[in-house]
Amino acid sequence: MWEAVVHGIILAFGLILPLGVQNIFVFNQGALQSRFRRALPVVLTAAVCDTLLIAAAVGGISLILLSVEWVTPIVYGAGILFLCIMGWKIWNAAPAEGEARMLSLKGQVAYALSVSLLNPHALLDTVGVIGTNSLQYTGAERWAFAAATAGVSWIWFLSLAAAGRLLSRTDSSSRMIRLLNTTSALLIWGIAVYMGVQLWRSF
Repeated sequence: MWEAVVHGIILAFGLILPLGVQNIFVFNQGALQSRFRRALPVVLTAAVCDTLLIAAAVGGISLILLSVEWVTPIVYGAGILFLCIMGWKIWNAAPAEGEARMLSLKGQVAYALSVSLLNPHALLDTVGVIGTNSLQYTGAERWAFAAATAGVSWIWFLSLAAAGRLLSRTDSSSRMIRLLNTTSALLIWGIAVYMGVQLWRSF
C-alpha cells in the first residue's frame, strides 16, 4: 500500500511541477485577487478537475482512449489551438486591471474549467501516464495510488495561489507579474510549437 502511495506522490510532483497554462492561471489568480479567499474558487475547480481526471484514468478510461488511434491527433490539434489562444490572452493581460480580476465567480470557475479540461498536457499526462502507471496495482492499492496523486494536486494548487498572493504583496509595482505573464506566454507558445512538431511527425 505505501509503495503505491509514494509512487503516486513522486509521479504527481513530476507531472505537475513544470510550468503550464493551468499552473499559470492559478498562480495569477492568487496574485491578482484582493484576498486569498477570492482565489479559492479557481483552486477548488482546478483540484476537483484533476481529481476527476485521475479517477477516470485509473478507472480504465485511459485504456479505452489509448486504443483509439484518432483520439491523440484530435487532442493535440485542439490543444495547440487552445495554447495559442491562452498564450495570447496571458501576453496581453495587464496586472493593474487584468481580465482575471474582472471575472465573476462563474467566470473564474468557467476559465478554470477550460484550462483544466481543455489543457492537452493535463489530459495526456493523466490518461497516458497516471492511468498507465496505475495498471501495476489492483484493488485498494490502485485507489491509494490515485488518492496520492490527487492529494498532490490539491496541495500544489493551494500553494500556487498562496505564492501568487505573497508575490503581489511584495511587488507593489507589478513588474514581476508583468514579467511572469510575458515569460508564461512565451513558454505556452513554445509548448504549442513543440506539440505541433510532434503532431506533424505522427502523420
